[in-house]
Formats: sequence, C-alpha cells, structure tokens
Amino acid sequence: MDDLLAAARTAMTRAYAPYSNFPVGAAVRTDRGNVYAGCNVENAAYPEGCCAETAAIAAMVAAGERRIVEVLVIGGGAELVTPCGGCRQRLREFAADDVPVHLCNADGRRRRETLGALLPRSFGPAHL
Repeated sequence: MDDLLAAARTAMTRAYAPYSNFPVGAAVRTDRGNVYAGCNVENAAYPEGCCAETAAIAAMVAAGERRIVEVLVIGGGAELVTPCGGCRQRLREFAADDVPVHLCNADGRRRRETLGALLPRSFGPAHL
C-alpha cells in the first residue's frame, strides 16, 4: 500500500485548490497491478471542478483499464478524508463492494474501510 500512498501524496501536492485551500490526492490500483493517481482541480465556476478520485479514475480509463481493486484517498488537515458521495458512486462503477478504501489524513494516518461500507446497498453495473 506504500505505493498507493506515495502516488496519492504526490498528486495531492499538485492539486489546484485556490478556493477551498483543501488539496486532495487519490490513487487506485487496478486488477493488473497498475496505480493511477489524481488530484482535485477546482474552478471559479463551482461545481465545475474535479475530485481527486474522479481524476484517478479518468487516468485509469484513459490507459485502457476498467477494474479497481484498491483505493487510497489523502487530504490536508488532521481528519481522515473520505470520498464524497459522487466519487463513491464513481468508484462503484469500477470496483466491487469488498474493495478496500484507505482513508488518510495529511500525516498519512489511515483507516481501512470497504467500498460497500462507504456506499451500502449501492447501485452498480450489475443492476442494468
């Protein structure tokens, strides 16, 4: 998991967050073992920005991959950062309920949850 933390931490340092001053980084590991990272990118015309998890998913999809097997999210401050509701649903599109999601604060303190615990009884691709 250290590679996920390093990738997410690097992405967080590159975040564009002039409005909230709350940089976030995220990294996803695919079923092929590759790691893709993303950061939040804010926009003056809120809500036209992009969450870190969304950016990581977009990088993964652009690389031709489709299955997430592990997620890590890190943000500024002392509290553990969790994916927002929209990102939980975006993660669910590519990840099963049992996928581990590591929640981190700026110091790297972490807690492990599953996507299913963060988004119980979710609607996913199998419903269609």
